[in-house]
Order: sequence, then C-alpha cells, then structure tokens
Amino acid sequence: MQYSAIVGINWGDEGKGRMVDLLTAEYDCVVRYQGGGNAGHTVVNDHGKFALHLIPSGIFRDGVVNILGNGVALDPENLWQEIETLRLAGVKITPDNLMISDRASLLMPWHRLQDELEELRLRDKKYGSTKQGIAPFYADKYQKKTLLAGELNYPDSLREHLKEILGWKNLTLTGVYGAEPVREEQIKAWIEEYGEKIRPFIRDTAKILRRLRDEGKSILFEAQLGALRDLDFGIVPYTTSSNALAAYAPVGSGLTDLRLDQVIGVVKAYSTCVGEGPFVCEMFGPEAAALREAGAEYGAKTGRPRRVGPVDLVATRYGVKIQGATAIALTKLDVLSYMEKIPVCTAYEIDGERTEEFPFPVLLDRANPVVEYVDGWHCDISGARIWADLPEAARNYVERIERAVGCPIRYVSVGPERDAIIRR
Repeated sequence: MQYSAIVGINWGDEGKGRMVDLLTAEYDCVVRYQGGGNAGHTVVNDHGKFALHLIPSGIFRDGVVNILGNGVALDPENLWQEIETLRLAGVKITPDNLMISDRASLLMPWHRLQDELEELRLRDKKYGSTKQGIAPFYADKYQKKTLLAGELNYPDSLREHLKEILGWKNLTLTGVYGAEPVREEQIKAWIEEYGEKIRPFIRDTAKILRRLRDEGKSILFEAQLGALRDLDFGIVPYTTSSNALAAYAPVGSGLTDLRLDQVIGVVKAYSTCVGEGPFVCEMFGPEAAALREAGAEYGAKTGRPRRVGPVDLVATRYGVKIQGATAIALTKLDVLSYMEKIPVCTAYEIDGERTEEFPFPVLLDRANPVVEYVDGWHCDISGARIWADLPEAARNYVERIERAVGCPIRYVSVGPERDAIIRR
C-alpha cells in the first residue's frame, strides 16, 4: 500500500488531471481534498476528452473509489451537471465509485452571486476570480456559516439552519452590494432539485478511508491549482481561498493522521497562468501567441486565454520546496518542439539585484526575469515512450530543470493521451 499526493508546483493548469488518470491504475482510491469547481483537470483517455472540475480524475478507472473530502467546496448544481455529462459519455458513476464527505460544506447560489458582485466592486483591482463562489464560500466556512452535506439527511434541522444563514447572508448582499435579497423559496427549490440528487452519494468518508487503510489499500490524493495559488504561501492576494499544498491532504480528506509516502509535483515544460496577479516570466506579442496556440492554452473552466512564458526555475524551485515534492512529472514537453531556441527563466532581477530565491509577494511587481536560451530539438517527440527515444537536446532540457529545482523528474509527458508518457 502507498499514500501519494499529486499537486501543482506553479500557478495551476500544470496537467495534474492527466497524471492522476494515468497513475490511478496503481491505486484503489482517489481523494480530492480541497478547492472547488473553479478550475479544470483535463483528461484524455479511451472515453474521450474531459475537463473535470469537482469529480476526482480517477473516475474513469473501474474498481477505483473516488471521494470528495471535507475540504472541498461542494457545489451540488455543478457536481450534478458534471455527473450527467460524464454519464452521457459512457462513464459509470454510482454511489459505489463516487462518494461525498458528509462534512463537506455546500457552496450555495449566493456564493456565486457574491463572488460576481465583489469582482464588480473591485473593478480594476479585481483578483481574477472565475466567479464560481470560491472566496465567499471559504470565508463563510471559516465564519461557521455554511451547510454541511450531511445535513441533507436531516431535513428539519436543515430548514432551520438554512433560515438562520440566509438571513445573515442577505444582510451582506443587500447592505454591502445593494443587491436584491435571496428568497428562501428559491433556495429550498434549489436544494430539492440538486441536494436530493447528490444525497445518495453522501457518506462518512473519513470512516471509509480508515477502513481502506486498514485493508491495505493504496490511496492517491488529488490537489487543485498549484503552490503559487496557495492561500498561505502563494502570490497573495492573487491566490485561491484554500490550501493547495500536499500538507493539507490529511485535513481536507478526513484521514487526519495520514503520513504521505510520496508527493508528485506536476510542472509544465513552460509556464502558464490564468487570471490576475504577478507573472514575472510572462511573454507578450507574437512569441506568446505562438506558444499559446502550440499548447492550446485556454482555461479548462472559463476558456480564458492563459498567460504564457518560459519555464520559471525560480518559481518552480519554490513550489517544489513548499509542496515537499519527492518527484516531478514534467508535462507538455512536446509543445516546445517548434522552437529553435527555448527560453528559460533562471533568476529574477529586483531593484538591480539578481536573485534565485522566490521573493515576498509585494516585490513580485518589481521583479524582471533573467532569461537564457538553450538549444531546441525542432522535431516531433510525441511518439517517444522511453528516455532514449528523446533527442539529446530534449534530454538536456529536462536534466537542466531537474538540476535547477533539486528534485528528480520521474515522468515526462509528450502528449495528452494516457500512454504519451516516459517513465525515468
């Protein structure tokens, strides 16, 4: 048995979903332990191409238990829509292979409304929210003003709790934002529509995880977003509202005494960023457009064009450190095949001084990238399946990243398909 986490090392969108889908063949259970439906994990396999937002990326493997832990922002409406989409594609989803923690809090329609109103209020200082209600949800959770998924099993208690929370929430919506109040009838209808549909999936998943561990089963923990979007250690305030670190897996899954055996950090062979905030290595103009098109870099949830740049060794080394990564999966190496010379951000320059240390967030706007160029391979590598299949220049590029960040690169992805992978 083994307990592993797959986490993002940079700004998110590194390719975690494809790695979970691949490695789930070696595990009995996959757990999403934080975040919500505000990002997408893209998976390509025999069923087709999918962007998963809440459902763990192990859902495509027969016999694998998929769990949404207590740390997840659980949106019943979006979850049900995702279930229906997958079922239409022939993916089997039942309460036997998808389970929801009874201690997961429900993301409500008023959270999405408040998220949108706050972005409008911030105007040119907005955080770049996907408007899925994540920040208001976690704010309410820490104020103990959320409904638990398990309360759907106790309708009398749920009605009283809903009335109490809704009265409080309307004070914010009407008083701070000048919006119309949310009516109790609306929310009751929404709960009857979507809460009832997800209710059969709700379990005491912490108990189930303990039983799986006692039976010697292997468990994979799937994170959302990346280290630089972590609430505590990311590029504050342009972060998500939860902890995207492997260290949060025990709490967010409910297996609170867990000790991870390995942490696989996912790094893209170049850098991408969705949303607002500092992005030191960012490219602009035709160079950026070419890379964006080559990598099809558009947000899985929003469709927004991703900001792009060279691999950032400063940010990646920092992400490896705070994730406690024991191995790296390098994704989308094949995308760089069109380049004669490949840029690499090796350091930052801040106020005339060079540094290889990731700076405190307020200094990022003053940082400029120090970029070096290495030889490209300029040939199609998507058919490579062993290390020796790669041209020397591609191997040199991978090894340079490995040396710079101080963590072994065990997987190299050369395409989105399951088998488009090199294991080192």
